[in-house]
Amino acid sequence: MATAESLVESTMNKDPNANGVSSVIPGWFSEISPMWPGEAHSLKIEKILFQGTSDYQKVMVFQSSTYGKVLVLDGVIQLTERDECAYQEMITHLPLCSIPNPKKVLVIGGGDGGVLREVARHSSIEKIDICEIDNMVVEVSKQFFPEVAVGFNDPRVTLRIGDGVAFLKAAPEGTYDAVIVDSSDPIGPAQELFEKPFFQSVARALRPGGVMCTQAESIWLHMDIIEDIVSNCRQIFKGSVNYAWTTVPTYPSGMIGFMLCSTEGPLVDFKHPVNPIDEKESQKFIQQLSVCRRLQKGRLVPKKIEKIFKSSKELMKSGIRLYWIGHLSMDHGISQWLNVL
Repeated sequence: MATAESLVESTMNKDPNANGVSSVIPGWFSEISPMWPGEAHSLKIEKILFQGTSDYQKVMVFQSSTYGKVLVLDGVIQLTERDECAYQEMITHLPLCSIPNPKKVLVIGGGDGGVLREVARHSSIEKIDICEIDNMVVEVSKQFFPEVAVGFNDPRVTLRIGDGVAFLKAAPEGTYDAVIVDSSDPIGPAQELFEKPFFQSVARALRPGGVMCTQAESIWLHMDIIEDIVSNCRQIFKGSVNYAWTTVPTYPSGMIGFMLCSTEGPLVDFKHPVNPIDEKESQKFIQQLSVCRRLQKGRLVPKKIEKIFKSSKELMKSGIRLYWIGHLSMDHGISQWLNVL
């Protein structure tokens, strides 16, 4: 297994930006991309665990000093063990908690399995389809991120390796209650997932009053991209169209946004959730906090959160309320910003 130092030395001799490994600070990973020119977020590398090239992209996993294991695609961080829950929970529960009794869900992308893990917490779900273009991402996630990829083990999940755009085009009209698009940035294989024809296919595949949630970049870096997404969605989705966001420390600018849309039909109010996760399923929330706490070696926020509450029952209820806060974030500033687009 290559050490961080030997990999950096090798990388510097060949391509200073290969896989994002920094040629400026030996032993550090720096996320360099035209999507955020003039800046880079860096993590110290303890050990390179995997490097490979699939038919679509470069894949790397490394052990960091402060965020646990890190998954990188084409030099861009996709998740870390320490903060992945902030993204997976929001992109999943914002749409699923906004409609009563969702039964059929489609995930486009999401090859790490984290969204599947969160979808499975909804007891009303009967069928979960996932279409991921890159099988290497799936296999690497199962090997190095088992706490995330556990979502693939749910018997309701059907995995299809292939093009999500083509899969949606072939889906019968009105098939799904919710479509969650867990895509990487709009370069490379994910480019089509940000374009108008794709959103039209999503809307067609949803039942009346069905919901979509898609990764929608950062308001600090990608205003032009978000403006296009908002414009397209307002033309296509005749129900509700909202923007939400959450903080993820290892994503560019420390935050990531979500586009929430519903098709014409029963009213969907993303600001007022109607479908809480039941208490039995919420037991998993506490287990996940325990996993996060171990990964962060006792220095993590979840451990501090636990001290605030007197019982696990209170913690479960408050954990669910965290998703409501995610909804309510759309009431403050972001909604005003959307109104002027």
